[in-house]
Amino acid sequence: MRDTLPGAGTQLKRKVRASSRMMADSGTPVVTYAIMGLCVLVYAAQLLIPSVTPALWYAPVYSLPGQFEPWRMVTAMFTHSTGSIFHILFNLYTLWLFGRELERAVGRVNFAVLYVLAGIGGSAAVLLWGYTSLDALRTPTVGASGAIFGVLAATLVALRAANINARTLLVMIAINVGIGFLPGTAISWQAHLGGIVVGAAVMGVYVSLRGPRRRSVRIAAISGIALVLVVLAASYYLVPPISALTQ
Repeated sequence: MRDTLPGAGTQLKRKVRASSRMMADSGTPVVTYAIMGLCVLVYAAQLLIPSVTPALWYAPVYSLPGQFEPWRMVTAMFTHSTGSIFHILFNLYTLWLFGRELERAVGRVNFAVLYVLAGIGGSAAVLLWGYTSLDALRTPTVGASGAIFGVLAATLVALRAANINARTLLVMIAINVGIGFLPGTAISWQAHLGGIVVGAAVMGVYVSLRGPRRRSVRIAAISGIALVLVVLAASYYLVPPISALTQ
């Protein structure tokens, strides 16, 4: 439908450009909101098309030679259990609660890097657990929890670096990690721990190597963490799980 008001199209374009500038200047956590939106879209697709979930989830078996699908270590962090809506609701609420402030503190690019690396770290921990048994090798995992626990750990590191009492957050992280060890919970505590380790490591780099003069060193350190995750993703090529060899 064409615009019938003289100059209305130009006015609309100006409003859109002004809105974009306001969003950029106000520090709107667009990465956090984008991640939340993507999770919702993927969840809707999972509900409408059941085959989406197994197409995106991650299990250590997908890191075996001949079945190598490393992208699942990323796609799994945007996928959630359709068995209970509380899985995605809890994750999105936690991300909304902590992700926005952390993104404003470290910047959009740094936050996106931290989130993705922490999520991959969660998948890498699940991969390492695959060495323990054939069941562990075949058990699929879904959820943003690894990445979100990375955000929580990063927030903890940032608060400690600023000499702010973070005892409450530490207790909250400990309780939620502990819940994963309870029998029958079907929670991937491995992903939680992996996300915590990587999230804390990345944030440690951010706070210890601040400033433009240390930018190249900071990038090198983050690249080093990413390289470690790449090596872990391919670890079954280097040291195959015994359970996979004897099945």
